[in-house]
Amino acid sequence: MNRLARAIFTIFAAASMGTWAQFETSTSRTSVQEIERYREALADGNPAELWEARGEALWKEKRGPKGATLEQCDLGLGPGVVKGAYAHLPKYFPDTNKVQDLESRLVTCMVTLQGFTPEQAKTNPFGGPGQKSDMAALVAFVTASSRGMAMNVTTNHPKEQEAYEIGKRIFFHRGGPHDFSCVSCHGADNQRIRLQELPNLFKTADAQRAYTGWPAYRVSEGELRSFQWRLFECFRQQRFPALDFTSDASIALTTFLAKNSHGRVLKAPALKR
Repeated sequence: MNRLARAIFTIFAAASMGTWAQFETSTSRTSVQEIERYREALADGNPAELWEARGEALWKEKRGPKGATLEQCDLGLGPGVVKGAYAHLPKYFPDTNKVQDLESRLVTCMVTLQGFTPEQAKTNPFGGPGQKSDMAALVAFVTASSRGMAMNVTTNHPKEQEAYEIGKRIFFHRGGPHDFSCVSCHGADNQRIRLQELPNLFKTADAQRAYTGWPAYRVSEGELRSFQWRLFECFRQQRFPALDFTSDASIALTTFLAKNSHGRVLKAPALKR
């Protein structure tokens, strides 16, 4: 079975399973264990492969006012080098004098190489019903090119150190109508929202596992979701102001979490409930 057929089969298999209760086969297992079984059952033929294939095509397609591809985009390992790049992001880039994550770096390349405006490059970053996101597809392609490699995010440059410290402050900041922070959900063991286990990000193993599972295909939404989306949703659930796509705050928080995942093998794009 080829990659496209496996992915399509998985989508229909997930739909046919219906509710979680239909999938559960043993009352003796915990909900977390059942979710892991659910993921394992769908792991072969992850639909994220469809996004990866489209992202690779977009990477090589001549687009924008300049009619250029992204094949000379420098993701941190040199122009055009994709393999292994995601494992080193976010990082400082001299040409922008900024610390950038994958999405913000792709925006830079779309602007400088292809001639898009920043606003055009940031259009529809997450996708949704009836809306395919080019950014999500590119993220899937680039991330998949580092699958199986260990995360190696550094803070050697002063701006990387600054981003890490700002991200750490954001992680602990409490605010909003419910006085929430990232720590409210991710600062203790055995917490969950509905059936979703919440990793304790104070624990190295949990922090590493949580970060290296994104981006991911979410079966319940039928979409591939990036780490920028994950942070956007966390801010929304905390009732904070909307987190702007590729904002300095989002990149700082990503830097903090990515650095804490150092040494963990990347499994993304993964599969989520």
